[in-house]
Amino acid sequence: MSTLGKKVLLIDGDMQMNLTLSFFDDEKSLELAKNGNNIYTATLEQKDLTDYVINTEYEGLDIIPSSTLMSSIELQLFTKFQREYILRRGLEKIKASGYYDYILIDSPPTLGCWVMNIMCASDYLVIPVEASPWGLFGLANMFEFYEQVKLISPSLELMGIAITKASERKNYFKQTVETLSSLDNVRLLESIIRIDSTVEWSQDNSKPVMAYKKTSRAAGEYMKLAQEVMSYADR
Repeated sequence: MSTLGKKVLLIDGDMQMNLTLSFFDDEKSLELAKNGNNIYTATLEQKDLTDYVINTEYEGLDIIPSSTLMSSIELQLFTKFQREYILRRGLEKIKASGYYDYILIDSPPTLGCWVMNIMCASDYLVIPVEASPWGLFGLANMFEFYEQVKLISPSLELMGIAITKASERKNYFKQTVETLSSLDNVRLLESIIRIDSTVEWSQDNSKPVMAYKKTSRAAGEYMKLAQEVMSYADR
């Protein structure tokens, strides 16, 4: 999105810090995780997120990093007042400023109060599903959780499902597509992210795949996905 001239804010909401590590090396990522300039501290202290934004080396692309302490976020949120809306409140000034064209939040693969926070702070939800034997596992629980969140955040809209880590040579890829296509009232995004070693190499070099190798298949597929998401959000 940023390569298309858009201003984008990324929020790493996962304790694994994969999004943070896509922009900073291990040493810098751990420094951000420990010095308090991260989403964990901001959420715990219920602060405005403006002061937690970190500039990346890429034009138009900023990030609020994660922390390994996010492993305890569910426990920390339990005693907070209106805990489902803490992230939404933290983003109010940033959203009201209109500085960013898009805010993307990376969520952990769990269902709980923190993911509910993320969904309540969002306009749209994209569910990534791996084209693997276990890819569809838990999807029904995700849909049920989404419906629960809609009760307290009615404006949240399921944009669709994005198929990832696909290999068209495997039988379960076709099965995954057929199963997802048959779901009622669930949109399957046209963009499919296939397995590509370029992604692993870009992660190893702490770079987004577009910066690591712009001409790779993975970069092209992620660009197509970004354009599809923007087209839907801007409609």
